[in-house]
Formats: sequence, C-alpha cells, structure tokens
Amino acid sequence: MKPTAETDKLHPVILPVPEKDRRLGGKDKVACLSRLARQALAISARKSGVRLEVLSKAPNGAPLPTDNHYWSLTHKSTFVGGVVAMARIGIDIEKIRPVHPALFKKTADEIEWALTDEDALQRFFRYWTAKEAVLKAAAVGLKNLSRCRIARVTDARHLVIRYQDKNWPVEHFFFSNHIASIVQTAPEIDWAIVEGDPLEEAGQ
Repeated sequence: MKPTAETDKLHPVILPVPEKDRRLGGKDKVACLSRLARQALAISARKSGVRLEVLSKAPNGAPLPTDNHYWSLTHKSTFVGGVVAMARIGIDIEKIRPVHPALFKKTADEIEWALTDEDALQRFFRYWTAKEAVLKAAAVGLKNLSRCRIARVTDARHLVIRYQDKNWPVEHFFFSNHIASIVQTAPEIDWAIVEGDPLEEAGQ
C-alpha cells in the first residue's frame, strides 16, 4: 500500500551543490544538477508520504503528473530544489545578484513595481522567481512572462500573481543570498535545506 500524502502541507526541499560538482561544465554539469534536483524531489516525496514511480515530461518539457501527484524541479549552480504536491506546482531558485536594468522592464511594469518599496534587487528576484514558479505550475514557458502579473504583495514573504484569469498565491524563502519561490497550493509550507547525504535522506 502506498503511503497517504499530507494534503495540508508542502515539503519543498533544497540541496546545496557540492563544491566538486560546481566546477563541472557543459553536459556534465547539466546532468549533475538534474540528478541532484531529482534527489531533492525524492526527499520531498518521502516527507509528503508519496512514492513517485515514474517521472515523465510533456513534449514541451513540462513535468507530467504521476498517480495524481504533481512535481517541479529547479536547479542553479549552487543550489537545486524539488517539490511534490497534490495540485499544479512550481518552484524556482535564484541567487540575488545585480542584473541588467533592461530586465526590470521585461519582468514587470510600473504598476507592479509600485506595489512595494522594498530593496530593488530583492523585489526583482521576488517577482522573477514568483512568475517563473507560476509559469511552471501552468506548464508553459517564459514566453508568457508578460501575461503573468503581480496582483498583490501581501507581505515580505508572500504575493499573489494573476495569470490565466486565476490568482496564484506564492511564498518566498530566503537563504544564503538566494531566494526560492513556490506556488502555495497548501496552507502550510515546510521548507527544508538538506545538508547531509541526499540519497540517505530520500531513503534510497
């Protein structure tokens, strides 16, 4: 019998990329980050009480649900993440760093930027990661970024995005000069950064 998933809590898992793997390049690095992100997903599944037997993707690369469980991955050079959920889900991680001014205009308009007066870079990466998380949940690409609008900034860790005539609540998690954003499909989110052996944590 398969374990029963908690429907009132999400368990997004973040793994640091080992130093030796950060020095990889090209296809080796892509393969390494993908493998680590799937290990993060396996830990999230264990924490959620589910078992993801098969991980398949649509022709556009969007993850396909398995046994009515949705999943999402994210990977950057220093951290990767994964999460499983009972509803459409998206997660994204970015390092907070200087960006070209043109990206501000591409990411949001003046009305959206005026919703909060917090630090410009923090605001930029809140918006960017939130929109990418929502687009992942909707199973579409960044080409629809301009259709994804910040409807409300609730507080320093939550906002609401309007996309496809639907409100998508998003929660942020700040760590090690990075930000992770996740579509909030459950009342509670239990963020975890796993520093130990991810295979052991995943029960593999």
